[in-house]
Amino acid sequence: MGVARNGAIIALSLLASSAFADQITVKMTLIDEKGQGKSIGSVQLEDGKDGLVIRPNLTGLPPGEHGFHVHEKPDCGPGEKDGKRQAGLAAGGHYDPKKTGKHEGPKGQGHAGDLPALRVGDKGEAKGQLTAPRLKVADLRGRSLMIHEGGDNYSDQPKPLGGGGGRIACGVAG
Repeated sequence: MGVARNGAIIALSLLASSAFADQITVKMTLIDEKGQGKSIGSVQLEDGKDGLVIRPNLTGLPPGEHGFHVHEKPDCGPGEKDGKRQAGLAAGGHYDPKKTGKHEGPKGQGHAGDLPALRVGDKGEAKGQLTAPRLKVADLRGRSLMIHEGGDNYSDQPKPLGGGGGRIACGVAG
């Protein structure tokens, strides 16, 4: 009887721990050419029936629409491009495991790292829920989440990578 009870307890413990294995919280900070700065909140990531569920709880961002992406490397530090230090370049490019080289949005067949646009309200807050149908939490582990200064048209025209501009906030998915 004791062995069966212990087995049941172990099974329940494993079930409980696996229930949380498919979700992570990413702490986000503002970034600039010097590195990471002030904390702006977090983004909860969880596997859902329709793909990756993204729940931002962010403050201190400029109002409006912002490009939001998964980047290749787990590093939010600055890098150098064309002889000039720039925010977040250590994160590399958009996560593109199939090497498509295309920017087609979260439902397209291009970069897997194209997330739905992040909408920030007049008070600088981004909350609510987004879904990325082609991703799972496991795809984000060891990568970074990046918020760009401007919106994203999910095209490489007229500007590359949706025209979102500079990188303004970042967090590493553990």
